[in-house]
Amino acid sequence: MDIVLLIKAAIMGLVEGLTEFLPISSTGHLILAGALLGFDDDKAKVFDIAIQTGAIFAVILVYWQKIRDTVVALPTDKQAQRFALNVVIAFLPAVILGLLFGKVIKAHLFTPVVVASTFIIGGFIILWAERRQEKNPAVARIQDVDAMTPMDALKVGLVQCFAMIPGTSRSGATIIGGMLMGLSRKAATDFSFYLAIPTLIGAGAYSLYKERALLSVADLPLFGVGLVVSFLSAWLCIRWLLRFISTHSFVGFAYYRIVFGLVVLATAWSGLVTWAA
Repeated sequence: MDIVLLIKAAIMGLVEGLTEFLPISSTGHLILAGALLGFDDDKAKVFDIAIQTGAIFAVILVYWQKIRDTVVALPTDKQAQRFALNVVIAFLPAVILGLLFGKVIKAHLFTPVVVASTFIIGGFIILWAERRQEKNPAVARIQDVDAMTPMDALKVGLVQCFAMIPGTSRSGATIIGGMLMGLSRKAATDFSFYLAIPTLIGAGAYSLYKERALLSVADLPLFGVGLVVSFLSAWLCIRWLLRFISTHSFVGFAYYRIVFGLVVLATAWSGLVTWAA
């Protein structure tokens, strides 16, 4: 295996791990990084989705106690059953809409204008959500994921569907959407992580199966490096984020999104990056 290609895989894994769970869109960053590295062919696009699994292993590790306790208590404990049901309910809308509209979105919405617009609009929505909770803390009626109802979960699941639009950010949609639906910043972030487990594992498995003709055993080192680096960087990022939100808001990420949206337009107009599906 080409050592240069493995280094590119490591860089892409680092980008994935550091951006997947922040409200800044890993897809936009991976497209930009892949174009700059010359790592943007059809196989690279499958790679980008597959290495999300490494990031998900990091979520499982960080939240292992809650996940284990829920699984053990599932047969008899109503709270565990409700929590598991909420995750399933929130997961289903993205599955249904993804299967119905995934091809259309990939064919028509991966353009610099769409990606930049969703980055910038998302930034202003974050500013709005944060100001709303700051002015009226009572709107955050749910302080813990265990207090969520199935209807709360469905609302977050529907908001997650906006993440199918490139540049929106799955974590951004679920965290900020959750805050707008009445979850505290901590509860929205926690539920976003739990919801990521079936969502990203499902997306990765589906992509690998659908594009299996592009892959071979020789690709194992490439994918292995990407998965390991994605796992390690995501683990560090998640631990940092959970500490960060205990004393900070998401306002800084909002301004970052606005600036990055402008960068997307600049790289597209200059011809430096080809934003194509």
